Amino acid sequence: MRKIVGTVFVSLDGVMQAPGGVNEDITGGFAHGGWQFKFPDPAADATLGATFDGYDLLLGRRTYDIFAAYWPYVEGEEAQLGETFTRAGKYVMTRGDKPLEWENSHRLKGMDD
Repeated sequence: MRKIVGTVFVSLDGVMQAPGGVNEDITGGFAHGGWQFKFPDPAADATLGATFDGYDLLLGRRTYDIFAAYWPYVEGEEAQLGETFTRAGKYVMTRGDKPLEWENSHRLKGMDD
């Protein structure tokens, strides 16, 4: 059995959110989406790169759709991470039958899978 390691992005005051754009999660009037990008940190970027290199990803369908729309196409400074995510196995927890078109993607219907 493989080990699942979780990685989260959390601010010092407890805001946990993906490092997406300003409209990442505006639920309840939250106005600080994309907060992580306002505070670049080369050390954190290096740690993240090392964390993701050689690992597979376990994703929910919504996160998979967000990743698949961005990471295979990213250019510039983030291109290397995009290539790392594309090489990685992506295990997607979903009950739906919508195709998983990003290479190395695998559907999981439940925990038994």
